[in-house]
Amino acid sequence: MDRLPKIALPVIAGIIFLIILISKSAVTIGSGEAGVLYKVFGGGVVTDGPPLGEGFHLVAPWNKVYIYEVRQQEVFEKMKVLSSNGLDIQLDASAWFQPKYEFLGKLHQEKSEQYKDRVLLPAIRSAARSVVGRYTPEQLYSSKRDAIQKEIFEETKAIVDGQYIQLNEILVRDVTLPNTIKEAIERKLKQEQESLEYEFRLVTAQKEAEKVRIEAQGKADANRILSASLTDKILQDKGIEATLMLAQSPNAKVVVVGSGDDGLPLILGNN
Repeated sequence: MDRLPKIALPVIAGIIFLIILISKSAVTIGSGEAGVLYKVFGGGVVTDGPPLGEGFHLVAPWNKVYIYEVRQQEVFEKMKVLSSNGLDIQLDASAWFQPKYEFLGKLHQEKSEQYKDRVLLPAIRSAARSVVGRYTPEQLYSSKRDAIQKEIFEETKAIVDGQYIQLNEILVRDVTLPNTIKEAIERKLKQEQESLEYEFRLVTAQKEAEKVRIEAQGKADANRILSASLTDKILQDKGIEATLMLAQSPNAKVVVVGSGDDGLPLILGNN
């Protein structure tokens, strides 16, 4: 009985040590994350294999695991840039991105966990300054927003593709011009719209007038042709046809043939 405590103490100590060892060695990687293993005695960052995936992992307690989010993320940036004529423009943009999964070890080794601040944001700023500098404030305000967004995306992607970062989209949220420039552009756009409306009304009126002229000309031509074709003989024949039709009417009448000044029959009613 006296020996039992002497045996139990090492066993308890061993169990405690084992629990501590497992707790130090256990790593749980959550959903949408991946781990980069750093081997203290094995050459540092592991770059020649896939990163540690989601779930539970056991690693040597002297090694370390750096956990990265590998889902799509968003970063927002407000920038001061210059237009083609040197005016200050504020550009608000956001980027959708994620680290390239298969190169996560390389990303950690060369760029570290600060890769967004060290690589992505400087690339966005550089591309935005380059692209916006090719456009006037008027183009930035109105017709070229989609083109600017696409060009910033393409230039940023060209920079970060080789830096182990996958760029999915660039979204230009807002373009803010100086108030004086904005008001001048709005006045110009309003004047252009009014001019277009006036030209539309003018063209419509011209088309309507042309339609009326064509119709009038058609009627005049028809009357001229009809007048040229109506001879006295034709008129007399038409009058005789009309007299015969009236003579067949059941109403009482008196018909005097040849009594008219033009030789046409003269029809007299009861009254």
